[in-house]
Amino acid sequence: MQDDKNLSEIEIEDQTIIDNKELSIWEALIPVVLLMMMLAYNIFVADGEALGEYSNQFILLIGGAVAAIVGFFNKVQFKLMLKEIWENLKSVSVPIIILFLVGALAGTWLVSGVIPAMVYYGLQVLSPAIFLPASVIICAVISIATGSSWTTSATVGIALIGIGSALGIPAGMIAGAVISGAYFGDKMSPLSDTTNLAPAMAGTDLFTHIRYMTITTVPTLIVTLIAFSVISMSLDTTGSTDLSSLLTSISNTFNITPLLFIVPFVVIVLILFKTKPLIALGAGILLAAIFAFVFQPAILDQLATSKFESIINAVLTDTQITTDNEKLNDLFSAGGMKGMIWTILLICCAMVFGGTMDAIGALSRITKVLLSVATSVFGLFASTVISCLGLNAIASDQYLAIVIPGKMFKQAYHDKGLAPENLSRTLEDSGTVTSVLIPWNTCGAYQSGVLGVSVGEYFVYAIFNWLSPFTTLLFAALNIKIKQLTSK
Repeated sequence: MQDDKNLSEIEIEDQTIIDNKELSIWEALIPVVLLMMMLAYNIFVADGEALGEYSNQFILLIGGAVAAIVGFFNKVQFKLMLKEIWENLKSVSVPIIILFLVGALAGTWLVSGVIPAMVYYGLQVLSPAIFLPASVIICAVISIATGSSWTTSATVGIALIGIGSALGIPAGMIAGAVISGAYFGDKMSPLSDTTNLAPAMAGTDLFTHIRYMTITTVPTLIVTLIAFSVISMSLDTTGSTDLSSLLTSISNTFNITPLLFIVPFVVIVLILFKTKPLIALGAGILLAAIFAFVFQPAILDQLATSKFESIINAVLTDTQITTDNEKLNDLFSAGGMKGMIWTILLICCAMVFGGTMDAIGALSRITKVLLSVATSVFGLFASTVISCLGLNAIASDQYLAIVIPGKMFKQAYHDKGLAPENLSRTLEDSGTVTSVLIPWNTCGAYQSGVLGVSVGEYFVYAIFNWLSPFTTLLFAALNIKIKQLTSK
């Protein structure tokens, strides 16, 4: 994701970018500045509780209200604002359903023994010395195959969080490795929606775009793997010292068998055969429920008065499985669909803010100002990067962070004599991969909710993601592999 095209089902290529000549750049920036100030206060001063548990959600709504006031003063009809908000909310309807399904997936995979089995066998294969770089590679391979960082996190990512936590590795590090690998694969896979969307916006073809992306993406991945290898060697973990007791606790609590891997295998195969993620995840939930009845009847009896009630609770609400090991007790818990509500509300509120900003013409105005100051080739690349980063934060959606700069900057790249793949690569290097670094962006909210790790915890360790924009700017500054237009 977010993510593959089936996942979002967004036909965003034809989206209209609203321009408002009445709006000045300073007016366009008023909601942005106020939003950033409020979010900064909430995160760094009030510890996320300035307005209660849902502070970020309320702040995004306040930002949307401020944007609406600015719009009223610039002759924007309230009807237009509501229309854009509705369009934004519709665009995330499928991802919201997927979030609910991922919550249910986590619960059923826990009570069926799928996640415990992954942890059990993973502990015997992945040692702390290789765990982080191995996690990057595993997630990269799965994400290339499926074309979806969201699917990767919801399956392999959850398991790796469990294995790494049992080994005593900080969750932020693990999540950073998972996200780094998942977004590399998502970015390079021809099955990914963003990998198809970026060249469509820039005016080049898919495989030219992928080949050109390797110039910046592969070096960034290599640096990421080196960094995680160094981090792994310096880890002072305690998990490996009591590995036998962890394995014993898991096997005493669950019926562990390799047959449990049939469930994630079926889900990944369905995704590979381009089955809609709603169907693939639904199949994963149903199959896990059946496996729970077959392999974990004792667990189901412990959790509720009936086995069926235990499954329903795993799907909908909190599930906590108690073992004789304190570390595993924290690990073997899931929130079901209920655990995703905070994340879903954050996404909806972000769409309200982004839709209002789009309706009043603020997104278009800010991007045009960035375009106007791009006088040199490097300045053009830098303006594109800043535009993508800004729209990920302001519009809260990676698709808009690709579409709007793609449409706005396309002619400018042509006028500079630059091949369109320069633009498509820059859109991915700065739009696709950085979306997960913004807590209220749909990608950041999703990954944080699925992996159970806040953006603040994994930000520094999502090395591939924050390093990618710097790599593309470095190559532009040094004029490395900057492809020129060729006349036919």
